[in-house]
Amino acid sequence: MPSPEPAGALLLCRAEPTVVGPAAQLLRERMLLARAGREWSVLVPEAKPWLTEGESVERVLAGWAGALAVGAPWPVLALWWDADRGGFTLASGFRRPVGYVWLANGTPVGEHEALRTFAARLGLDPVLDMQSLEALALPDSEADARARLRGLLAVLTRTGLTLPAGLSPGEPADRLREVARVQPDGEQVDWPGWRDAVHAELDVVESSSIGPWLRGPKARCLAAAQLAAGAPLAFYGLRRRSAGWATAGAVLLAHGVLGFVYDRVRAAARGD
Repeated sequence: MPSPEPAGALLLCRAEPTVVGPAAQLLRERMLLARAGREWSVLVPEAKPWLTEGESVERVLAGWAGALAVGAPWPVLALWWDADRGGFTLASGFRRPVGYVWLANGTPVGEHEALRTFAARLGLDPVLDMQSLEALALPDSEADARARLRGLLAVLTRTGLTLPAGLSPGEPADRLREVARVQPDGEQVDWPGWRDAVHAELDVVESSSIGPWLRGPKARCLAAAQLAAGAPLAFYGLRRRSAGWATAGAVLLAHGVLGFVYDRVRAAARGD
């Protein structure tokens, strides 16, 4: 009997599920969403595009994380692993993503500065938490890639992150999907069509602290920046046949167009 496919992935979002759900719809990927502690949510992919589209799980997850984070005020942490390696990618707004990699046997092959940037962007303690992160970059014959990722999650428990039992780094994608489906507060995220996705996202964003960015000069500047960044990114993804980067570009373009449309509609409604 063949062994289960070893690759797996989790998307951790530092926001409540009610906020993450509408944003995740724009990925146009079937996902399972559940709470992961205080002010954290976890997304589990239902499909395995890294098997069907010829891309590594690392690149697929990096594209998804970037697409989610670029239009949201909260960071997205992608955890991924396969038979050879394991690692993470942290995406936050328009800033360059930061990541780290371990070989399957736990040998660190990432840049030490990436861990410092990771800690700074998540607001971790620069002394205590940084010491724990630095330990993950030291040789350890008893810690494989799975143990390294668990050590990373242990640090994040201080920020309120608590993954549901069974959603653990190193598990195959099929097992993660089965566990996510039985979570009492879990839900399935589907693509509902542009109209419903737009309404759902605007309802969430309008009630948040970034509401003032929805109309006026700031909103128009933000929409223009999203369009300017999304067009070349989408073109790059299509040219390289990279589903992850093409999705990121499409989401940026969608956010930019929606920004302009919403600003005009609200202005017309108020008679500005």
